[in-house]
Amino acid sequence: MARALAGDLTVAVDSLDEDGLFLARALGVRPLTARLMARRGVGTVEQGRRFLAPRLADLRPPDAMAGFSRAVERIDRALRGGETIGVFGDYDVDGVTTCALLARFLLDAGGRVVPRIARRDAGYGFGPADADALVDSGCALVVTCDCGTSDFDGIARANERGAEVIVVDHHQAPERDPGAFALINPHQPGCGFPFKGLASAGVGFYLAAALRTRLRERSGDAPDPRALLDLVAVGTIADLAPLTDENRVLVAAGLRELSKQARPGLRALAALAGIDGAKPIGTHEVGFKLAPRLNAPGRMGDARPALDLLLAVDELQAIDRARDCDDANARRRVAQDRVHAEAVAQVEAAPPSSAIVVAGEGWPSGVVGIVAAKLADRYRVPSVAIALDGETGRGSARAAGGLHLYRALAECSGHLVRFGGHAQAAGLTVERARVDEFAAAFRARAAAAGASPVERAAEEEVRLREVDDALAEELARLAPFGIGNPEPLLCARAVVERSRVVGERHLQLVLRDGGDARDAIAFGFGERAVPAGARVRATFVPEVDEWRGARRVRLRVREIELDGSAR
Repeated sequence: MARALAGDLTVAVDSLDEDGLFLARALGVRPLTARLMARRGVGTVEQGRRFLAPRLADLRPPDAMAGFSRAVERIDRALRGGETIGVFGDYDVDGVTTCALLARFLLDAGGRVVPRIARRDAGYGFGPADADALVDSGCALVVTCDCGTSDFDGIARANERGAEVIVVDHHQAPERDPGAFALINPHQPGCGFPFKGLASAGVGFYLAAALRTRLRERSGDAPDPRALLDLVAVGTIADLAPLTDENRVLVAAGLRELSKQARPGLRALAALAGIDGAKPIGTHEVGFKLAPRLNAPGRMGDARPALDLLLAVDELQAIDRARDCDDANARRRVAQDRVHAEAVAQVEAAPPSSAIVVAGEGWPSGVVGIVAAKLADRYRVPSVAIALDGETGRGSARAAGGLHLYRALAECSGHLVRFGGHAQAAGLTVERARVDEFAAAFRARAAAAGASPVERAAEEEVRLREVDDALAEELARLAPFGIGNPEPLLCARAVVERSRVVGERHLQLVLRDGGDARDAIAFGFGERAVPAGARVRATFVPEVDEWRGARRVRLRVREIELDGSAR
């Protein structure tokens, strides 16, 4: 029988009736699967059914979301009155997808829309220059996407020039009111919406759905926002939002929509990214193939090609913009590799304790977020990478070790010009002369919070005979996987029957446990010698591998270590 292990998912297995048997029988899954679900917060049969088959009907209504009804009424009035509506998005994937989602919905509803996207060289968010540009384009109403909560100057400029602003955002809210006509942000004080983990794309979907209801009541016809769920899935996954509660429902539905490849821009981008159009698209394809290409134009200076890609209705335009995104991604990789190498050299010269802060001259600000993420993943501590330019530095932070980034930066705000973000990712501006004192304060804050290098442990120890294709398919039903719902991680003790390096970087294995053998692949383990005959403890994710029409279970190994107690 599978044995439960201590890990970072700490729901007590003992709370499950007879080792998960009751829940397993009621849901038609194995006890192992029931225990894994329990660690993800599933405690009842009804919760289990919703977890295994998330439906849009499970979404809680937005009635308690502060500012929501006011925003719906104002946009409806703009549509009825023929006002020009500016839709402004931040330059990252969540901002671009939210901007595309709302612009497309409003256009399909017959609205007059001016879409605009932030430029990284102009700074984060909605600024006075953006307000001027939109008002000069005739906009009487502006909707900001994935920004605005802290953009006091931009909103003030719009107000001064007679335009009203609706903010659609999900970043942590400061105590100061931004001065918008309506602020829709689950994190603002007084917002009663129970789930705080929505990305801006999710908030935007709720707004579009409510507008549809209002328009149908008024005219009997309105665009269906469910066709926009592919954008919601991409924005939510790319922004590292937790894939729980509402996000689980939205992303599951969005991945189904995305897999239809009905949107010309995403279809063209998927083809360039080498995504098999005949297979369902999952979080891995979004996170590692689509999102980097959508992010790349903004990282390299101008995110407009990404927005044009998502709004494209013409196939040839979609292909051209997809190539622009792909080319920007190639340039991003070159810049990123250089900055990453320099950052690692800094870290290795002074190995981290509680946190990492690195800074460099000539680092493109568009790649420091990726570099910070790679450092956090490699060293398992919160990481900040700062691009220095003149007297200031612009940095990005990524979480690890349980540290809430926004709160940590708030504690260090006396050393910063500005900052913003959420628990997992944040951005900041700092004076060059204060980088060292900020670094000391951030490391002290991380240490005080108990942030330290962590490794995710296996959740269950199993025998290889338990790991068949039926189990792999059953565990795949726990998807979509991501923050808050990691892939099920199992471990087994076995003997290495065969071992060889493939593609120079990967290790292909056959593991045997008594009379049971399983194929395994360890990506990136090519330099680690694991000889045939060695007894090992392998930590892995079971998956169904398809090759030339045949389906078989394969172990995707996450860790492998010599173990004298293997059976």
